[in-house]
Amino acid sequence: MIEDCYMTGIIDKINSLYPISDDTIRTLKESMTLCRFPKKYQLIRAGMYCKSAYFIGKGMTRSFWLVNGEEIRNCDWSSDVCSSDLVAYKIALSDLIRLFQTNIELANWGRIIHQDEYRRLHRSHKERLTLSAKERYEEFRQQFPQVNQRAQLGYIASYLGITLSTLSRLRGARK
Repeated sequence: MIEDCYMTGIIDKINSLYPISDDTIRTLKESMTLCRFPKKYQLIRAGMYCKSAYFIGKGMTRSFWLVNGEEIRNCDWSSDVCSSDLVAYKIALSDLIRLFQTNIELANWGRIIHQDEYRRLHRSHKERLTLSAKERYEEFRQQFPQVNQRAQLGYIASYLGITLSTLSRLRGARK
């Protein structure tokens, strides 16, 4: 079944960060629900509390802030090969918290991803303050190669804190 390959990819990603046992995998899977969302679906809306966490199996998500009606990208890319839809597995936050409280493997995995995300956000913030536009773009290309190939240039430019024309010039200079 196709959904199984997406779940396998998610489990492989979890295990690459912090290996978990088959029993823990089974426990986690029991709390998850397969979801499909169409392209451009707004999964989370401003001012609304989201009661679930999502594990991306296929597709790409982006997050942003609206500032004076303009989307400003923040530092969140979740990506696999982009497609017209998103395949994800949903888990209620209450279930995830319960699993963190009762399963040391999942608690440790949660700690590891939190630490990794903090480091990534810190590095991204530092890069925005210290690197040139060209250097930021090169770092982005290395960190998010699939996103670089598939995402709209305006989204990438916003994420990098540069103008679309600067990004186009940088991409053109690489050819």
